Amino acid sequence: MVQLVGDGGDAIAPPPRITGRSVVDWISRRAEAVVIPLGAILVGIVLFGVFVGIQGHDPFEFYNLMYTGGFGRQLSIENALSRAAPLLFAALCVALPARLGLVVIGGEGAIVLGGLAAAAIALPLAGAPAFVGIPAMALAAMIVGGLWIGLAGALRHYRGVNETISSLLLAYVAIALMNQIVEGPLRDPASLNKPSTAPIADQLMVGNLPGLNVHWGFAVGVVACIIAWILIDRTTWGFSARIAGGNVRAAQIQGLPVGKLIIGFCALGGAFAGLAGMFEVAAVQYSANGSLAARYGYTGILIAFLARHNPLMIIPFAILLGGIEASGGLIQRRMGLPDATILVFEGLLFVLILISETFYGRFRIFNPEKRRAG
Repeated sequence: MVQLVGDGGDAIAPPPRITGRSVVDWISRRAEAVVIPLGAILVGIVLFGVFVGIQGHDPFEFYNLMYTGGFGRQLSIENALSRAAPLLFAALCVALPARLGLVVIGGEGAIVLGGLAAAAIALPLAGAPAFVGIPAMALAAMIVGGLWIGLAGALRHYRGVNETISSLLLAYVAIALMNQIVEGPLRDPASLNKPSTAPIADQLMVGNLPGLNVHWGFAVGVVACIIAWILIDRTTWGFSARIAGGNVRAAQIQGLPVGKLIIGFCALGGAFAGLAGMFEVAAVQYSANGSLAARYGYTGILIAFLARHNPLMIIPFAILLGGIEASGGLIQRRMGLPDATILVFEGLLFVLILISETFYGRFRIFNPEKRRAG
């Protein structure tokens, strides 16, 4: 038998052999994170179809309109991708702190204040070129958003304040603060019926992707998800965050900077949410106004849970939810259902996703060790 020996004379075990069974085991372990959320979505579709039918409407027509309005035509797909852009950033605001066991649901506040900061910094930069003004707007939005959600992390670490409650309350404070500033010191006198800041300069507006009616925020959001995945799964910071999320006491014994990780990951999530507000101002609204509070932060919570806080899985689920929200207007016009119907559907999905969490680890088909033992 051949024995591999290292430089110091120690025996080195040969690399594990790749077999058909090992490949099946690898697939089955990872299939659980896909099958269970999709199962919850299918159950939600059936239950909501029953709900629509009880109201006297055809559930098949409802879902056909949902598909048509979200993905059935090129215009629908472009609309879905545009709506998915802020959802990518909002979901990251939830997913990154979740790796430390934190439930941060106040991304709406960071989005609103990020958009306000971008609009405010754009006013003195009206004559600046795009390569100066747009990065400055993005940086201002990320700093403000990061500080806002980082505050929730600091309250959790230093004062023991529950981050779920503090981040949610901070979101309401942020919306009130934005309304106060937009209707006060930064109000454009020309905005009569809908108070807003002055429109940003033309060269500071973010354009569309080549060949698509989708602004660059979507592409930046996809890149942000990839960077977040690398940070979490391929760096020592991500590994430290996972250790701290599993057992804070053990992480402290190992000398990990738990406080810095909590505040840092919360701030990074808030920075991404602030970037969503910046793109809403620079590519959609062209000023800061009440439309910044568009519930993207709350939809991002559902996406993060659907993706099980995996940044790469956030991308397809954000597109799915973007398409569902894009179909709301068509459903309202064709079927006479209220605009809140889509919100009810999303709420049902969120409840079912939370319930589905109890099924992880229970099925032998996804657990090779249990399957072989059984």
